[in-house]
Amino acid sequence: MASPASQIRPMFLSRYGQPAKLVSPIQDQNLSVLEKSKQLAAWTAVDHHVKSEHRVIGIGSGSTVPYVVERIVQLGAEANQERVFIPTGFQSKQLIVSSGLNLGDVDEYPTIDVTLDGADEVDRELNCIKGGGACHLREKVLAEAANTFILVADYRKNVEYLGTNFTPGIPIEVVPFAYAKVLQNLHHILGSPKAELRMAVKKAGPVVTDNGNFVIDAPFDLEVMKKPYTIMAQIKMLTGVVEVGVFCNMAKAAYFGNEDGSVTIRWNDGRVEQVAAPSQ
Repeated sequence: MASPASQIRPMFLSRYGQPAKLVSPIQDQNLSVLEKSKQLAAWTAVDHHVKSEHRVIGIGSGSTVPYVVERIVQLGAEANQERVFIPTGFQSKQLIVSSGLNLGDVDEYPTIDVTLDGADEVDRELNCIKGGGACHLREKVLAEAANTFILVADYRKNVEYLGTNFTPGIPIEVVPFAYAKVLQNLHHILGSPKAELRMAVKKAGPVVTDNGNFVIDAPFDLEVMKKPYTIMAQIKMLTGVVEVGVFCNMAKAAYFGNEDGSVTIRWNDGRVEQVAAPSQ
């Protein structure tokens, strides 16, 4: 059910009383074949799932998401003036603000019409790993809040089983004072001896999430990853764990940009569709 338009703060108006001009986040159109396929995947996802009656839209993170925002901007200021866009993190917040779209928060709009997000990996049943960017707590909140949750990624994320190409492991957000205890549980109870605290690259010390927590990356054997819900639930039960970067039974569809410029669409009912690359 679409959220009532009366709850949406109107878009900033120019001095002439018209909706402010929207700005596309994609300025350089000299894209590689792969980037064009990601763009096509994002555009197709928006065309299929952002309906005219939708008023609250979640915007996720990842390399395909700027193309999602690009397509939304192309819908025009009038189509977007009564919409509010909810970000999953700093990247998506900046995309929303810099594009001139209305920024909102999930505490104001706990029911979202559609959320479009990237993924680190998606299996044949549309379970996915998220959290490579350490945003998976907020990403899962926005996914659960959405009436429709859609994934957009490139072909490297389209796998039979989770953990095939994304090798760092399951991202786990933990409260700082519990990280050593959670690591011990992962090493000796749940069977992830290589689980480790994620360290920052250009900062001394661990990665700190937007929520002030640490992130553990826990790789598991393929046999464990074949049952993603089971391992997700086991990790979530560990005291000190805030959220687990495994999303199960949540996505309606996943759109993958392919190397040849085409798009593969996988649906939660098992259907697979192909969208051909545009002719040059």
